[in-house]
Amino acid sequence: MDCVVHTGGCHCGRVRFEVEAPAAITVTDCNCSICSRTGYLHLIVPKARFKLLQGEEFLTNYRFNTGAAQHLFCKVCGIKSFYVPRSHPDGISVNARCLDPGTVTRMELRPFDGQNWEASKRGKTW
Repeated sequence: MDCVVHTGGCHCGRVRFEVEAPAAITVTDCNCSICSRTGYLHLIVPKARFKLLQGEEFLTNYRFNTGAAQHLFCKVCGIKSFYVPRSHPDGISVNARCLDPGTVTRMELRPFDGQNWEASKRGKTW
């Protein structure tokens, strides 16, 4: 798998990151309560392939339900450009919609039934 460095961030630009991933990406389109409301598209990578470039002081953490996921939002503009997902606590889920233009050559959407998370997660890998 040949990877490129994608950059991205929140709406106001205070939070910026880079992520190493293929140019042609497959993202997960989850229909759970938070993802469907925010239009989040998951690009999940190991933590070693993610680097926060700036803005740690602008991040706030929101947890709900089991409290396992660490939903990180910019305190200024409210955008969740990445977070630590329940499904991959040793990884980072980058919102593909927050990637800067120019490095993604193709994006394939893979649906996931997050409304029935426990049943859907059994036996599946994101």
